[in-house]
Amino acid sequence: MKTINVESTTLTRIGYDASARLLCLEFRDRTTYQYFGVPADVHTSLMNATSKGQYFNRAIRGRYVYAALPQS
Repeated sequence: MKTINVESTTLTRIGYDASARLLCLEFRDRTTYQYFGVPADVHTSLMNATSKGQYFNRAIRGRYVYAALPQS
């Protein structure tokens, strides 16, 4: 999965696999989470959001099953 660095006070990197509907978010504290079953339009809206942190809190947090990835 390709990830992209983003300008955000909450997130540092975002990746998305459309075929698996898998969203990968790396936060400023270096924790990384995968969110399952995320539609492509949610990813697009996140990428286009003026505040990615606010969009995450409003449209992603608590709405999708997720798993933390081990930190390296």
